[in-house]
Amino acid sequence: MSKTPTKVLGVLGGMGPAATVDFLAKLQAFTPAERDQDHIRVIVDINPQVPDRNDPFAKPGPILAEMAGALRGAGAEVLAIACNTAHAYADLVSRSAGLPLVDMIGTAAHAARETGARRAGVLGTRDAIKLYREYLAAQGMGLVSLPPEGQEAFMALLYRIKGGDRGPDVKAGMVALAKALVADGAEAVIAGCTEVPLVLGPKDIRQPLIDAGELLARRCVSVCLGLEAVPVLEA
Repeated sequence: MSKTPTKVLGVLGGMGPAATVDFLAKLQAFTPAERDQDHIRVIVDINPQVPDRNDPFAKPGPILAEMAGALRGAGAEVLAIACNTAHAYADLVSRSAGLPLVDMIGTAAHAARETGARRAGVLGTRDAIKLYREYLAAQGMGLVSLPPEGQEAFMALLYRIKGGDRGPDVKAGMVALAKALVADGAEAVIAGCTEVPLVLGPKDIRQPLIDAGELLARRCVSVCLGLEAVPVLEA
């Protein structure tokens, strides 16, 4: 049974564009709709010009804050960021717009705990891994990360995916990194970068694979349909 949407979702996207399109497809797929009007209204800023979140000298915060404010001006009532690493600026984004944010990192960390895992591996950028370490610790969990050479290999694969390469070599490389996390003790693996699920699926590893973007999409649908409480806007 479909439910009338109650909230308008604003999405900060473009980091990267293909991952944002994948997130939007998941939003549509997870909405229990019988007609067009049953879907939630989504206002999206696909902005590939956001400075690289992995460049220590870049300053993406002001651009993200500007995007959030513009989304509110266009009618958004709740926000989502379709990028794990950009969640380093989640508080700034939410405060700048004066709107609640559905937190992807917290959502994925909670899902990892729900699997019964005690240690979760994370495929993500260094800054995303820092965020996940904090959130997983709050769940009483440990984090398994790649060694320096593995993290370097991950970043190389990430930029290949951003460049449009989803070929067998890229997929095989990502699968190998996920399996390396499992071999090091990860009882669940978090796809902590929205590009990862473009080449890695749950059938590729024996442990649970947690797609942070998919979980974010599901929560956004629930919040905007009134099936879940709107996140509290921090003062």
